[in-house]
Amino acid sequence: MAKKRPQTKGKQPQLTDGQVPVVGAREPCPCGSGRRYKACHGRAAAHAVTELVHRPFEGLPGEGDWVALRELVPAATVELPLKDGLPDGVPSVFLATVLPMAWPALRRDDGSVLLGLQNDTASGDISRDLADTLQRALTAEPGSPVQARRAPADGPRLQDLLDPEGTFEPIVHAGFEFWVPDSENASPEVSASLERANAAAIPTVKLSGVDSAYWCETPEKNHLRWVMPHPEEQLLDALARLHAAGTSSLGEGTRLVGSFRAHGLTVPVWDLPTGMGAEDIEKPAAEFAERLATALGSEAPLTPEERRARGGLTNRQVTLS
Repeated sequence: MAKKRPQTKGKQPQLTDGQVPVVGAREPCPCGSGRRYKACHGRAAAHAVTELVHRPFEGLPGEGDWVALRELVPAATVELPLKDGLPDGVPSVFLATVLPMAWPALRRDDGSVLLGLQNDTASGDISRDLADTLQRALTAEPGSPVQARRAPADGPRLQDLLDPEGTFEPIVHAGFEFWVPDSENASPEVSASLERANAAAIPTVKLSGVDSAYWCETPEKNHLRWVMPHPEEQLLDALARLHAAGTSSLGEGTRLVGSFRAHGLTVPVWDLPTGMGAEDIEKPAAEFAERLATALGSEAPLTPEERRARGGLTNRQVTLS
């Protein structure tokens, strides 16, 4: 009987962390360690994917409006300028609050791209998930949606793809007709989705005199929801000072009712009378912004009354994300 030759394994090339590709969790790690991927480089990749980024839009122009469009505004679009310019065959890229059928993105027949913002994301970093969807949309076949997937842990973020010097100017729409250039000839599925979305949309208007403030109308009362960029503790102190002084309202019949956190920013909320429209709140909001700037600049300790006011605001604070 012939002797079997001893089998020898060739030495696996040792790769640096940046060179290790993503493979199946139970497959040998490509780095050559001999361990399964999930127990080696996959562990760090999984952690990076699930780690929550509290301010995913930080560093982007219009961070407050990004948060508002993600959490508050039913129907809006914004043109997105890319850092490296538009690829050939892509005439424009627009961010949209919601797309038909809850698509993450859509490459239209003319090559333009719509990127959906209010979709569920697979990781803890919305910015990375959106960037991955955007990159795939830019190369998708015209006339096709982009499906959801888990973004690579080392993939780019929106901050890497968008022009940091560009503007972010949302256009708020009354409905979702922007989904399709010719809504009358849309497919039955898209038409049904459009009808449902329009029926559920809350009338919303972006104020022009202050940043990231949105008026909305509900059957019971109207509201102003204002995304503010200031550090949370400093902002709550300032709001407490104004509340204790009786100057936290936006005029007769209005009331600061609390705030919520969203993507690392604080969003104060005012109740407004039913008859108070967006144009009626422009001047009071601008005047409040001046009072708030003064209160933010104060370094004096809070008085007992201001501390009680702060406690009330904190107790009515809700975290959305």
